Amino acid sequence: MDLSQIRMVVTDMDGTLLNSKHEVSPRFFEIFEELKKKDIIFVAASGRQYNSMVDKLEPIKNDIIVIAENGALIKQQDKVLLTTPINKEEVGRILDIVSPLKDVHPVLCGQYNAYANDASDAFLTMLQEYYSEFDIVKDQTAVEAEVLKIAIYHFEDSEKYIYPTVKQLEDKLKVKVSGANWVDVSHKNAHKGFALQKVMDQHQIAANQVMVFGDYNNDLEMMQLSNYSFAMANAHPNVKKVAKYETVSNNEFGVERVLEKLL
Repeated sequence: MDLSQIRMVVTDMDGTLLNSKHEVSPRFFEIFEELKKKDIIFVAASGRQYNSMVDKLEPIKNDIIVIAENGALIKQQDKVLLTTPINKEEVGRILDIVSPLKDVHPVLCGQYNAYANDASDAFLTMLQEYYSEFDIVKDQTAVEAEVLKIAIYHFEDSEKYIYPTVKQLEDKLKVKVSGANWVDVSHKNAHKGFALQKVMDQHQIAANQVMVFGDYNNDLEMMQLSNYSFAMANAHPNVKKVAKYETVSNNEFGVERVLEKLL
């Protein structure tokens, strides 16, 4: 494995760079400074809201590229490089399909804010981990803000209780089981692979110059862009099939261990 040509490192957040307590390790920030000295570009790519991502990466937020909302938003510092919203008609269609489902919680994700319609204590506690900025609204169909993604949550199992119902949307939209509890619905081009390709093109980065880490189905497209794609030990079986390599789990510093080899 020749890592001498690597010019960009891309990592998912939850289940990958973050441990099971949703924390970034102090060691990662030390490694980042070494990457920076070598002019290696760092990209954080997540289904999370932009504000939530930069809260986790506060010490380095001005030195990185952020792919948020599963690729529907790319930002560098305060500059928006790309947004790929869902049109209003499709937002209504998604809500019509999801709203009748039992124990399912849709969240409309905008560039600056998110909009949820369930104020139960358990749901709010969960929501605060992934969304730094959100409002509780009575009628999500009345939200005027541009919607980049609809994230749909189930406390038990998103793949079992949400995906079979929303799979029908795949004719026109991107539907991703993005975590054990989440299914994300977005524009066809709003995925991490499309966004990462834009970033790679901008910086003239080839497949043998980018290293990618991921753990869930929303990471598949971006992992296919790299000759050095790493699945976490805790990754979904689909990710392990696509990844060229595997590292130890997010709780065992799987990303950091590979980056130490890179350095």
